[in-house]
Amino acid sequence: MYKALRETWDSLISPGEQFEITEIKVRGETIKAYANAPPSLREVWQASAQFADRDYLVYQDERWTYADAHRDVAAIAAWFKTQGITSGDRVALALRNYPEWLLCYWAAVSQGITVVGMNAWWIGEEMRFALDDSTPKLLICDQERLDRFNEIRADFAEMPVVGVRTNDGEDVQPFSVMTNTASELPDASFDPDTDACIFYTSGTTGRPKGAQLTHRGCVNNIMNLAFAGAAFGAATAIHNGVALPDPADAPIGSALVTTPLFHVTANNCLTHGTTLTGGKLVHMYRWDAEEALKIIEIEKITNMTGVPVMSRELIGHPDFDKYDTSTLLSVGGGGAQLQPDLVAKIDKAVKTARPSTGYGMTETCGIITSISGDFFLDKPDSCGPAMPNFSAKCIDANGNDVPQGQVGELLVKGAPVIKGYLNREQATEESITNGWLHTGDVARIDEHGFIFIVDRVKDMVLRGGENIYCAEVESVIFDQEGVAECSVFGVEDDRLGEEVGVAIVTKDGSGLTADAIRAHALANMSKPKVPRYIWMLTESLPRNANGKFLKRELRDTLKIEDAL
Repeated sequence: MYKALRETWDSLISPGEQFEITEIKVRGETIKAYANAPPSLREVWQASAQFADRDYLVYQDERWTYADAHRDVAAIAAWFKTQGITSGDRVALALRNYPEWLLCYWAAVSQGITVVGMNAWWIGEEMRFALDDSTPKLLICDQERLDRFNEIRADFAEMPVVGVRTNDGEDVQPFSVMTNTASELPDASFDPDTDACIFYTSGTTGRPKGAQLTHRGCVNNIMNLAFAGAAFGAATAIHNGVALPDPADAPIGSALVTTPLFHVTANNCLTHGTTLTGGKLVHMYRWDAEEALKIIEIEKITNMTGVPVMSRELIGHPDFDKYDTSTLLSVGGGGAQLQPDLVAKIDKAVKTARPSTGYGMTETCGIITSISGDFFLDKPDSCGPAMPNFSAKCIDANGNDVPQGQVGELLVKGAPVIKGYLNREQATEESITNGWLHTGDVARIDEHGFIFIVDRVKDMVLRGGENIYCAEVESVIFDQEGVAECSVFGVEDDRLGEEVGVAIVTKDGSGLTADAIRAHALANMSKPKVPRYIWMLTESLPRNANGKFLKRELRDTLKIEDAL
């Protein structure tokens, strides 16, 4: 099986083939890239015009064909131009997964305008930071985000705001102002290393960092997704002695959008590829397993991808067998590791679908690795091999390469790696060394080149695919009178992967309670960051020789039943 994959792999990337790999020089470093990748996302969007009569965006009882979407995207892009918003400028999107998100997104990136993806969970203060950091020329937001923005609006009095599905009487320009004038898509020319979007990602300290995802990186990620499907599909067919699938026989794709579009999982890894191939994107108001089953049956969904808990909840729903899921071809997860037991359960529960996953980061514009089908069943604790436009290695604490099969921090280098972090030169230098991105994950690479993620170096909690800073949560808790010591860490959770836990030592006589701590946290942070588990301790927290709290020791010794 692995011999078939190696031969297929080498054939697909050879000179003259669709996935030919070449070496280019970007920002002074020689990196791998696809020779046939489109120059930018503008070409990706323009290519989808050929699917004019197909359904593109579906939300509840609303529906856009590709022709409808191209009409609106052209109008929005032309409106941007009338407002003096052009290549190199930024537009912030702060809304849930409404179709308008993607209409504005394609209008912006087709003009070389950078999309700033605002986390829909952010409260006013978190929005303030991102807006100050990214300095967009325009904010486009829905009613929920507008309500939060209004708390800080006085600080952005000069920034125009467009409202999407907002209430009458709100002091914003309605979305219709951008779409009510028919237009052709304006001409635009820009460098492949222009920022396509800025997505905020967590690190180990301080505020979120704005990762600069370039057009080059994004289109190379699309090629990786297509390559993974071609390579694993062909290798599996060869191994099983069956005819190679004819692409012309493949059904038109239809994907259920279950995760936020301000993340690469939904935006880059689902939306980009589905759009390029003329597929349908069905949006949900919020995740609900039974609602997802209804949509899969009605819309004949072929691809259901989200954080792993969604796949688990889908196949484990008590009414799963009551719905027709026979159109599903792929069920998987991203944004968090797919637990090994879930791989076989997906393969057994959905007769027509194969399990799949990809490991990636915001900092790589999407996937680094991919694995699916028989390969995933054979190596359920692996996330697959690094894609062809990546070099990958593991290093020890001293920066030395470790031998094959040994554990070390995973580093990758290639076209999808981000330009850097906006306004964070030092953070960029620390994360990207001579073109090599430090993933912050501890991994091993086996004899077949398959990568196994075994731990995380970075000090953060991964809750349902959402990165949460321990340092940020600690800062809010320490801001409360009466806290002497606190250490935040991840607590294993079957549903979300991890939940936020915190060990706290209070000052004598403070009278501080767990309820008061949660109330203070909720007033100063978005809800997912508020600790679910709180341990109120009387002894000083364990520390290492440098005075740092030993989070691993706390996580391993504190008992769930003792948490408040």
